[in-house]
Amino acid sequence: MNDVFRAEKKYLLNVTEMMRTRDFLDKLLIPDPHNGRDGYVVRSLYFDTLSDGDFFDKKDGLETRKKIRLRLYDTSSERVLLEVKQKQGENQRKRSLKISREHAMRLIDGDFTPLLSYKDKFSLECYGMMQAGAYRPKTIVEYDRRAYIAKENRTRITFDSGIRATEISMDFFNPHLALNPVIDAHSSILEVKYNGFLLSYIHQFLNCIDKTPVAVSKYILARQQGLLTQF
Repeated sequence: MNDVFRAEKKYLLNVTEMMRTRDFLDKLLIPDPHNGRDGYVVRSLYFDTLSDGDFFDKKDGLETRKKIRLRLYDTSSERVLLEVKQKQGENQRKRSLKISREHAMRLIDGDFTPLLSYKDKFSLECYGMMQAGAYRPKTIVEYDRRAYIAKENRTRITFDSGIRATEISMDFFNPHLALNPVIDAHSSILEVKYNGFLLSYIHQFLNCIDKTPVAVSKYILARQQGLLTQF
């Protein structure tokens, strides 16, 4: 089980701002080795309670809230990350566990018993949360990511663009899954993740962007239109 506790800042950028800041970061930080030439694809499947409790906790701005998701970077992968992100004031705690492809499919089908086989406190906690809350898959979100790393302070900066999603199909491993855009094609989300405090040169970089941080959530972007049409 991997356990990360850090703060996050998010900014919404247009394509010109994104290209300018990416060019700057190419010189300032270490590109993530997974970037390649065009970055890499991230796909997540989000679970929520029958009453969409996590969705509304986020919409209502509760100080303490969580998201439960599966995450992969290659649809042919035999291992998947089960992650829980918990908001605690200004900080985020993310815990993750690698599970098998077969177990991920069983979670999607509503069978949480595979989590009992890992004999890990985190997996047992996930089982308790998902079983008690009757969690079900709600949406799949996919986007293109380019990431940068600062070795000090475990700082990580990412650009996420082409954010697309579906609430119709939960075929998580389908490489040809039909997805619809949930954000303007010319916009991207810049995320800055760090431990404790911002390094001075990262802080100066953010000042140069001249943007106010936003509380944007890919899960909310993916779900809000579908939910609002129900009322």
